[in-house]
Amino acid sequence: MSTASEIVAAVGGPENIQSLTHCATRLRFELVDGSVVDTATVESINGVMGAVPQSGDRYQVIIGGAVDTVFNEINSLPEMSSRKPMSDADVKAAARSKARGKVAWLDNFFEYLSDSFRPLLGVLLGASLILAFAAVLDAFGVFDFQSETKAAQWVFLDAMWRGVFYFLPIAVAYNASKKLDVDPWLGAVIMGALMTPNFISLGSKAYTETSEGSGLFTEALKFAETTCVKNPTLGTESCTVNIFGLPLQLNDYGGQVFVPLIMAAVLALVYRFWKRIFPENVQMVFVPFCSMVIMIPLTAFLLGPIGIWAGSGIGDGLSWLNGHAPIVFAILIPMIYPFLVPLGLHWPLNALMLLNIDNLGYDFIQGPMGVWNFACFGATAAVLVLAFRDKDATMKQTASGALIAGLFGGISEPSLYGIHLRFKRIYPRMLIGCFVGGVTIGLLSTFFTEGDVRGVTTGAFAFTSLLTIPVFSPMWIYAISVVVSFTVALFAVLISDYRTPEEKAAARRAAEPAEAAEPRVIVVGDVETNQAKQWVTALGGEGNVRSIEAIAETRVRVEVADDSKVDVDALKRAGLAAAVKVGDGVWHLVAGLEAAQYAEGMRRRVASSVS
Repeated sequence: MSTASEIVAAVGGPENIQSLTHCATRLRFELVDGSVVDTATVESINGVMGAVPQSGDRYQVIIGGAVDTVFNEINSLPEMSSRKPMSDADVKAAARSKARGKVAWLDNFFEYLSDSFRPLLGVLLGASLILAFAAVLDAFGVFDFQSETKAAQWVFLDAMWRGVFYFLPIAVAYNASKKLDVDPWLGAVIMGALMTPNFISLGSKAYTETSEGSGLFTEALKFAETTCVKNPTLGTESCTVNIFGLPLQLNDYGGQVFVPLIMAAVLALVYRFWKRIFPENVQMVFVPFCSMVIMIPLTAFLLGPIGIWAGSGIGDGLSWLNGHAPIVFAILIPMIYPFLVPLGLHWPLNALMLLNIDNLGYDFIQGPMGVWNFACFGATAAVLVLAFRDKDATMKQTASGALIAGLFGGISEPSLYGIHLRFKRIYPRMLIGCFVGGVTIGLLSTFFTEGDVRGVTTGAFAFTSLLTIPVFSPMWIYAISVVVSFTVALFAVLISDYRTPEEKAAARRAAEPAEAAEPRVIVVGDVETNQAKQWVTALGGEGNVRSIEAIAETRVRVEVADDSKVDVDALKRAGLAAAVKVGDGVWHLVAGLEAAQYAEGMRRRVASSVS
């Protein structure tokens, strides 16, 4: 059985899957009933690095870099093609019926942020590696990375990575709109309208030669309706243009992320209003038209400036802390990130990094963030070393995949979900690495950086991996700090192990040969016997059943001679939670915690037919 088939069977079969998506490293299931999933079975599947049950019948399976392949394989399975997708009404009813806690709105908010950025991780990672390559060329003196007068070939190289970040608002608007069940292209077009040459030209200047052949030019704004004011303190210029008697603040929206997030949230309200107003047969024309007529001016006049002001305000606050107390800032960021990432709460900080780059030309958060990432990878490296020592094949596979994804991709989720959150001893030791690395980068920044820009900075959004070390400045401070955090976390876990004595004993018992285990006595009562009789009948009778085996904790695996004789409805009427066909002649019966007793009762029933 393939990895995809085993995963589907382990989460309760196609009938238990309400929806399936994926991020950079994880399969994200929305299940009908999350209680039927046995996490131990899921984690034992070849290719699975870990599993994370979540509230609201959500379930995540950590795959690593191969997640897209496994996702496509699952959707290509024959048993998935017969799965009936839930209607919009069913999905909404199910969502209303599930209590996601007292702060469900906060849950939804951060899920909105995560899903607006998550699909972009691949192109962001690709762009950061191109940027790292350019920084390496700069370090070896091939060309000046910061120069404004580069040769054409280097300008072209810049365009290869800058395009991702400049047009990021359009991509975020697309994802955010899609998350809110709005036509995603509508969101992208509304954001794109503020990034067209036409919009940008409203604040541009024209140059006129004073007299023919003089070579002297005067500078003036292109449009008489535009006025610009220069800030003598910051040296920046802000322009407004009069549009039908209303002042429009002109901003460069390239690289902005707060604006599309706010715009998409308001667009969802406008879009649903027009959907209620117009009949279905004209919605395709008039809903986008009316939404654009309202949202483009609203975003340009109000939402855009609000997004920029809000983002700049938060960024200025962090910049003040970094400038006045760099040690505090350098310790704070790596110490809070280990708690933000598992909850998906790190996206607002990531958005601020992008905003800093757009407004300031550099970002000062990513340096301390790299300290936490390398502490995380150091702890994973220690687990890998211990797994080799203990000859733990499963953990070797999990830790090696997570370490490669971390060191070369800067992705921490495989380490967190696959290892660190499963063993409670790791986090305190990893935090030691975060703290010592934070102190190191804070002290070095205090004594060896000067002026208004304190700390380690970078000119672009970069995943903090080995490959992107050259994009940070001063590079030597960053390199020393991440090496310190990696090494401290590595030895902290190596010295004390990542498992408790009880977990180590359980691992040794699990590694013992099956024949060494003591025989298990299964007591089958009248209830199980009667239930087993009904199930065998619904499976086509004793003559149709070839083998019966209790698997995991809640399921029974049955092989039958003829699938057409299996009556799924009869099985459910007989009290079975679910029956899932996982292959030709192979069925999984979700029997609950008494699966072993039911399996034994069925075996006794068909004893004469089972070889």
